[in-house]
Amino acid sequence: MTLRRISGLAVAGVAVLALAGCGTSDTVDGDTEETTSSDAIVIGSQDYYSNEIVAELYAQALEAEGFDVDRQLRIGQRETYLPEIEAGEIDLFPEYTGPLLQYWNADATERGSDEVYSALEDAAPDGLRVLEQAAATDQDAYVVTREFADEWDLETVADLANVTEPLTMGANSEAETRPNGPNGLKEVYGVDAGFTPIEDGGGPLTVKALEDGDIQLAIIYTADPSLDSGDLVVLEDTEDLFTASHLVPIASERLGDDAAAVVDAVSAELAPEDLIALNARSVQDELPAATIAGDWLAEKGLAG
Repeated sequence: MTLRRISGLAVAGVAVLALAGCGTSDTVDGDTEETTSSDAIVIGSQDYYSNEIVAELYAQALEAEGFDVDRQLRIGQRETYLPEIEAGEIDLFPEYTGPLLQYWNADATERGSDEVYSALEDAAPDGLRVLEQAAATDQDAYVVTREFADEWDLETVADLANVTEPLTMGANSEAETRPNGPNGLKEVYGVDAGFTPIEDGGGPLTVKALEDGDIQLAIIYTADPSLDSGDLVVLEDTEDLFTASHLVPIASERLGDDAAAVVDAVSAELAPEDLIALNARSVQDELPAATIAGDWLAEKGLAG
């Protein structure tokens, strides 16, 4: 079923029916009888392998509980799919708390996990609700090698103040002047660092520069598959220099409470290390999203 077809059904009035598994009451000759909608839950995803995997987690968990699902995956980026969500043409979508909050409220100043989530609930347009966020994040973070962390006893960004040798940060060139670049590190944590531009978005070139000792600190996404090796360490950002970006399902008002509970159960199990491992299976093992999701759900006892 295409999004255009879904829109047409909504215009025809079909979309007001409850989702599969949620009954509606009709009166026939004075008696009330329960009818069930056959409409599927429309699940979308970004055009991003990690987001597609999470959408598959939702889809397969719901199917395991008897719900019908219509996948509309790899739709595109936020400017493309959010109007479809806001129009009620997509029922469920994996999103990220901080970036979505800033999309809906450009003036938002919240940075910490709980504050961002609460503000996101308030910012959600009518007809949408924010389900429970996962512990898993996909956001920028400061990363060091495990060897360097062990040498200087590093667990948090603040611990970098104890390093007595020069520090050099590596990241895309624009990070040099951003709030989470060297200036922000100095202002918030009192830590001095030089800067080396590496134009691969925290990818293999950045990781190699860390491993070779050309830089000591890098900005890398918290869900990057390179973290699966255990050779890199994400430093805890205790002062919220980076805005929180937890995985969070966005749902239309058509998604019933029973279905929402299934999705919340997935989020409750999705830890940061789980998302890293799922992404590693996609990038390193080149497995399809459906296989990766199915294996994880079976392991967690949520499907299969």
